[in-house]
Amino acid sequence: KHTVMVTFFVFVMMLLVDFFNVATKGRISDIMKGGRWRQYTLASFLGATPGCLGAFMNVTLYVHGMISFGAIVGGMIATSGDESFVMLAQFPGTALLLFGILFVCGIIFAWLSDHAIKVLRIATCESCLESECEEYLAHKDEDEKIREIFKFNNLSKNIRSLSFTRFLLFLLIGSFLLLVILGIIGSTKWDWKRMTFVGLALFSLYIIGLASEHYLHAHIWEHIIKRHLFRVFLWTFGALFFVHWGLAFWNLDVFIKQHMMWVLLIGALIGVIPESGPHLIFVMMFAEGLIPFSVLFTTSFVQDGHGMLPMLSYSIKDSVLIKLFNLAFGLAIGGGLFYLGL
Repeated sequence: KHTVMVTFFVFVMMLLVDFFNVATKGRISDIMKGGRWRQYTLASFLGATPGCLGAFMNVTLYVHGMISFGAIVGGMIATSGDESFVMLAQFPGTALLLFGILFVCGIIFAWLSDHAIKVLRIATCESCLESECEEYLAHKDEDEKIREIFKFNNLSKNIRSLSFTRFLLFLLIGSFLLLVILGIIGSTKWDWKRMTFVGLALFSLYIIGLASEHYLHAHIWEHIIKRHLFRVFLWTFGALFFVHWGLAFWNLDVFIKQHMMWVLLIGALIGVIPESGPHLIFVMMFAEGLIPFSVLFTTSFVQDGHGMLPMLSYSIKDSVLIKLFNLAFGLAIGGGLFYLGL
């Protein structure tokens, strides 16, 4: 039940982020044209937005020579990948605080990174206007307009010619809504959590009802559900399973408390993996009170979901440099917080 609730929350948040991404298409690059501090701030802001879309955008801007090496380092520091949605579902207050701290760290360490490569005389790759990042970003030729995608007139047309994909999404989200209303999953009382999930389910049904067929397939089904959601579901279930049975049979809490410094180091090293999922184990351990904020901060600082995957296809050297900078900075700040008892 817990896994279903978290996965649904992630789905709706991804819908909102994708909606915003489509609505602001083409404007981000114009805003980026400015001084270094503007680049640092906006790259970190894009990174701090939940999910990996901001990280993908930063890679595209870097590949096209629109932001500096330091700016993309800062953007990746601020990025928490798909795990950010899970953190918002599990501990929203702490998650927002963490995102804010990572945003500020992204700006500061972006500046430090640009100075470091200058002092150390590290050569980074030149921009490549021919390079394409993850296919999800390559919507330059789309002539979709946000008003066309979500016309209210689309509703009657979509219902009359109901596609199997739309029917399946209606069925799944409608079933979830019914289970929440009946109190079978989620809160059994009509508190703010239950009302929030009902509202999110209704919002999802509204978007699916209005969305054009292309948007439904390309954005919601092919990208959000097939490329992200199933993986989030499996990793969330696996992390919850690991923490639950670890506490029940393996004295996981005792082991972690006795080896906390090693847990912090392992968390940082796992953060190097360019993938959303492994970090969820640390998210769930923090939610259960097994690890302190400093460990969660370190893993969040170093990891960037699969935001680095497009970068690997462009330049392995730059990808390794970005990860090394993030790992060094993350261990330094995270270790300091741990030493302070946070």
